[in-house]
Amino acid sequence: MLLEPRTHTPLWMTIIAPIAAVFVVMVLCSGLIMWAGAPVLQSYIALAKGAFGSKFAISETLVRATPLMLTGLAAAVAFRAKLWNIGGEGQLYMGALAATYFGTGMVNLPAPLMIPFLFVVGAIAGGLLLLVPALLKTKLKVDEVVTTLLLNFVILLMANYLLFGPWKDPMAMGWPQGAPIVDAGILPKLIEKTRLHGGLIFALLASVSVWLVMSKTKWGLEIRAVGLNQDAASFAGIPINKTIIRTALISGGLAACAGVTEVAGTKEYLTLDISPGFGYTGIAVAMLAGLNPLGVIIAAIFFAGIYNGADSMSRAMDVSNYIADVITAASLLMVMLAVMLTRMRIRFS
Repeated sequence: MLLEPRTHTPLWMTIIAPIAAVFVVMVLCSGLIMWAGAPVLQSYIALAKGAFGSKFAISETLVRATPLMLTGLAAAVAFRAKLWNIGGEGQLYMGALAATYFGTGMVNLPAPLMIPFLFVVGAIAGGLLLLVPALLKTKLKVDEVVTTLLLNFVILLMANYLLFGPWKDPMAMGWPQGAPIVDAGILPKLIEKTRLHGGLIFALLASVSVWLVMSKTKWGLEIRAVGLNQDAASFAGIPINKTIIRTALISGGLAACAGVTEVAGTKEYLTLDISPGFGYTGIAVAMLAGLNPLGVIIAAIFFAGIYNGADSMSRAMDVSNYIADVITAASLLMVMLAVMLTRMRIRFS
């Protein structure tokens, strides 16, 4: 049995492959649901209802998808240049810290200026955080996987110190949380009596903007060229180190904006649990989307729906909500296999 490259991949195969992969995952995970003693069909119906079965369910899924879109974009941009940014979680918290520092009364601006200001300072903070591993990579050849991963713990511990110390809100009844964001910095609600906020609009616009930059501009061409072949890109006159640093600033800024949306939109104040792992899940979102910025939107909604639906399924059918982790991990592996098979053909000899 041999694998050989396809000379041509039909459009229908590109579209059907990930859908078929997710269907196969659902079939395989049915065994786990039966093992738990629950009926498979009713369990999946409960999962679908929990994710998209009502206005409240849809709004909660989109709330959870918003930071996943931004961390997914951050990973997609970085990975295009083969900058392995595993630090989306730390960059998210860095954006949240910046939004808290400037958005709790230090700066007073009207809402049309305050909200963009918080996104800008958050993006700068996240970009500068990822700039450190990027410089270590370009100047000293230090592996960015290690440095970005370790920086996650540094930032989380710093947030822990601040919320138990100088930034602890005295009105929080002893809970470790920051002061609330000023009213002018709160993201507006998109649907009344839900948590869905304007961060979703920002994430959608960011996805479209990144797609335009990556596919239609010189910057995007340079990022893709560096990721495909650094030697060829250098021979063509593309500045490798400059491109990697620019990519790091963009990627870190996008991940940090996810922290801004959580602080200024979902929670409205900083806590230690604003992210249940959005930075790490964003990597899976980017991979499931094939590093396509528009595909990130669909992948983020899919993952958010699985996690929200699994909570509903757990309550209704007494199935562990950890099934969501199994489904998302299996989906990622199966979609990667499906994408490989769209590019390669199996030949039996």
